[in-house]
Amino acid sequence: MSGIVYLTKERMQEIEEELRHLQIHKRREIAEKIAEARSHGDISENADYDAAKDEQGLLELKIAKLSEILSKAQVIKAEEFPDDKIYILSNVTLKNLANGSSITYKLVSAEEADFEQNKIAVTSPLGKGMMGKKVGDIVEVKVPAGVNRFEIMAVSK
Repeated sequence: MSGIVYLTKERMQEIEEELRHLQIHKRREIAEKIAEARSHGDISENADYDAAKDEQGLLELKIAKLSEILSKAQVIKAEEFPDDKIYILSNVTLKNLANGSSITYKLVSAEEADFEQNKIAVTSPLGKGMMGKKVGDIVEVKVPAGVNRFEIMAVSK
């Protein structure tokens, strides 16, 4: 991961809370599992000990990743961007020119993207295609099956 990570204030708080939980509660929980497994004797052939150590390694990787995100995080607010064009945190309603269907997406950082909540990353092909555009513009996105074309119907914060 390199460069600045743009996050909303809410997402930054979620990450900080998750990190605290992992550092305090999960570390203690795994340390107890390791101690319990050690108490069973020889650790060279102890599957519980190996599993607990593996879990500890994965936990430390996750803690390191979240710490890195927070060290590079910059909080952004929708009000910081102009209203007339599409930027990060814009809500964009698109009309699919192939079938006439419409959908609204919120453009977010890659760390906040959640397709089920219609939050797409500004770094995704569609997100990149929309950046800087305005209502009435056409966005073309290359996909394996060809090119999808969308008309921008509305932009809001």
